[in-house]
Amino acid sequence: MALAAVAVATGPVPGAAAAAAAPRAAALVPAVDREVRFTADGTTAYGTVHIPAHRAGRRLAAALLIPGSGPTDRDGDAPPGFAPHTLSLLAGALGEDGVMSLRFDKYGTGRTGMGGRPSAPDMAAYTRQAVAAYATLRAQPEADPRALLVVGHSEGGLRALLVDRAVRDKPAGLALLAPQDMRLLDMVDFQLAGALDRAVAAGRLDAARARADKRGVTRAIADFRAGRSVDTSKLLPSVAAALDGMFGPVNAAFVRSDDAVYPPSVARSVAPGTRTLVTCGTEDTNVPCRTVPPLLSALAGARTTGPGLRVLPGIDHLLHPAGTPADAPVIAPAARRALHAFVRPWRQAPAS
Repeated sequence: MALAAVAVATGPVPGAAAAAAAPRAAALVPAVDREVRFTADGTTAYGTVHIPAHRAGRRLAAALLIPGSGPTDRDGDAPPGFAPHTLSLLAGALGEDGVMSLRFDKYGTGRTGMGGRPSAPDMAAYTRQAVAAYATLRAQPEADPRALLVVGHSEGGLRALLVDRAVRDKPAGLALLAPQDMRLLDMVDFQLAGALDRAVAAGRLDAARARADKRGVTRAIADFRAGRSVDTSKLLPSVAAALDGMFGPVNAAFVRSDDAVYPPSVARSVAPGTRTLVTCGTEDTNVPCRTVPPLLSALAGARTTGPGLRVLPGIDHLLHPAGTPADAPVIAPAARRALHAFVRPWRQAPAS
């Protein structure tokens, strides 16, 4: 894999002012967002390094932020219709503790192209891109190479584990926020089953029809995994559309590559002593708390350290208080507290 990193300043950077600082107090460097670009598999990706205010010459803990599934850009958005700003808000929360961060436009989002691919990249390609981003973060002059962190949301939590497995210079910490914790299509199976159950409870769907569709979803997944033709014609239109989108020519290769990964198996290879955080929201219907134990057991078996599991009462998959509009730009206070607890060993008091 070819890898190159180029930084382009978009704001104040450490310079001559630091050299002129008083002997007893290094100059204060104001917070800045810096545009960066890097290359993975011949495709240039673009991102933002957020550097909080700090004293000149001080090295900072540095976190790579990895978004969830779909066409999600560096800010955690899928414009124009979905803009919760999940990653940009996480960058701000980390900055409050003096932790710098890098977030980037993954393939097909923001300024980053598809690299000439006619369909979605597979999981290995997305992971190589994230590994290149990790190397770019490590190369930033303000970054402390002994305090590199990876923070992943949803599918990004699985990719954080894959990055940890792939890199030589291991992260000191992994924050897995509402992470994908089981095989992709097992997750899709229970997510669709849950949606059907909720429709029955709300009186919008007959129970017998829901049972038939559950069986149909399980059968379609088994056929896809076995390489057989998949027939969704007898399913509810909304259910059929969800499966057809995943199993069609654009996404099938990615879905197969993701579904081949069992997250707890990857977690078993995390280095002993790695500080880990795993969150689950009690109102998260995508990754409910009941599915987390195998991942937690794998991390415990790897002899990782805390804070470990943080259950977030009343919080949904987007780290919102339940009932918040999906694209509301907010991170729930409980999620922020969990993140602050995770970075406590690397916290630096706000520069003043």
